[in-house]
Amino acid sequence: MYAGFSDASIARRLGVGHRTVQRRVQRLMEQLGANGRVALGARAQELGLLRALRTPYETGGHPLERAPSRNP
Repeated sequence: MYAGFSDASIARRLGVGHRTVQRRVQRLMEQLGANGRVALGARAQELGLLRALRTPYETGGHPLERAPSRNP
């Protein structure tokens, strides 16, 4: 979701059903008090849940690539 994939695309990548993704997104919105997908992303960022992920533009590759550790 963070990388802009559709629910169907996320489902294929995770090997789950499209409806499963929709239910999980809905549950996350309820748990984090977000009233939409954009608000969910913003709330997740506020909580530091996306900190370890790079955007597709930063990696030039797969959007779910983890950022390198900042601790030597």
